[in-house]
Amino acid sequence: MACAVLPGSPSLQDRLLRAFSSGFPLPDGLEPQLQGALAQVLQFPGGLIRAQLVYQTARCFRVEEIPALKLATAIEYFHSASLLFDDLPCMDNAKERRGALCVHQVYGEAPAILASLALVNRAYSLLWSALEGCSAESRAAALGYVERRLGVEGLLNGQSQDLNYALLSREGLSAEKVALSKTAPLIQLSLVLPALAGGASAAERRLLERIALFWGLSYQILDDLKDVHRTVEWTGKTSERDAMLNRPNVALAIGA
Repeated sequence: MACAVLPGSPSLQDRLLRAFSSGFPLPDGLEPQLQGALAQVLQFPGGLIRAQLVYQTARCFRVEEIPALKLATAIEYFHSASLLFDDLPCMDNAKERRGALCVHQVYGEAPAILASLALVNRAYSLLWSALEGCSAESRAAALGYVERRLGVEGLLNGQSQDLNYALLSREGLSAEKVALSKTAPLIQLSLVLPALAGGASAAERRLLERIALFWGLSYQILDDLKDVHRTVEWTGKTSERDAMLNRPNVALAIGA
């Protein structure tokens, strides 16, 4: 690997913020509720942790600046789309996210769903554009990896396990395994996808996969701890949902 992934500098954060907010230009004549829902998402980007990972990993593997920013923005759009779905009444029924009322609380459930689909669509468009300069082999590997991590082998199955945890057999299933299924895929995408775009070796990809699994589990454990011990004023999102909805929570499982 060319270099290690380092924390983002303020100048990088500024570039990522601009890329996130401007990467999805909203057309004139867009239906007002949908426009409002998308505008709210673009106004509250969160910490852009995944975008930093994507960008710096891409640059380590000599991906050019503009494709690296497109990859980073695409992953953040996928992430933001997943949060819109997560917050819906049929899922986590959350009230607040990123220090503001959830999109469905302001604009309704249908606009939130449509905004999520719009973000996914835009994310794929940015991905295809970012991968244009890659070899056919790298491009195919990257797109296949996206499908595995976001599809029924990855994020979607993990989210379904999370939603239906109370109904599932505990044999071979734990809060940690659900965390790996629902949280690790986006971390894996953040590290492995830009490496694939940069032509990383199989050994480098395996190492990044391992790092992503550990980071994904650690990230979910911290999130679970915050859900149990922190207030919405501290976290910026609705807390104490896991116990109320009987969802998997590593902190609750170990009595932390």
